[in-house]
Amino acid sequence: MTVTLITGANKGIGFETARQLLELGHVVYIGARDAERGEKAAAGLGARFVQLDVTNDASVTSALASIDAAEGRLDVLVHNAGVLETEMDGPSALRAFDTNAVGIVRVTQAALPLLRKSANAHVVTISSSAGSFWAVTNPDRPEFDLPLALYSASKTAATMLTVQYAKSHPGIKFNALEPGTTATDMTARFGIGRSPEESARVVVHLATHGSEGPTGTLRDENGVLHF
Repeated sequence: MTVTLITGANKGIGFETARQLLELGHVVYIGARDAERGEKAAAGLGARFVQLDVTNDASVTSALASIDAAEGRLDVLVHNAGVLETEMDGPSALRAFDTNAVGIVRVTQAALPLLRKSANAHVVTISSSAGSFWAVTNPDRPEFDLPLALYSASKTAATMLTVQYAKSHPGIKFNALEPGTTATDMTARFGIGRSPEESARVVVHLATHGSEGPTGTLRDENGVLHF
């Protein structure tokens, strides 16, 4: 059995990724900040639940300890939890970076001992092409006019963390992913995007690569993206 943890998985892309990986036979842990919503989502899918707030060290440590006690290893980690801040001020910046970047460090550091016990460990970070310097400076790309500075900057950090982790831990596959513009609660105000189910397929594809799979990349469904 492949053991998988997905953060922020009680809805949206994370929820659909959990559903599809369960269909592939994974043991899936849904990590969610809200216990009631997380338990409901896990029960509806037949997944397992761990309370996990990526902005809280104690919560992260407890969640990974629970998985360690039950499974003894972790094969796939999907960093899906994220926020979109539209205001440009200090508190908003702290929230954006604490969830979208620092949260990756918290969870990865806690998960590394379990990932090292896997024969084929994968870490997939849901990042964004909005964090690509190439995309946001290219007038032919939709990211060029995207007015979300804190989201973009925090996703740039998420991608760079992915690359650095890949360099530091060559035995584990680390990749950042642009899953495609998706209609979720986060993007509802813009009225855009395809279904979470479609974008989840991109996540699942990257999370289920064999040992020959890529590492240290930012990708979308068509391949490698420029940073």
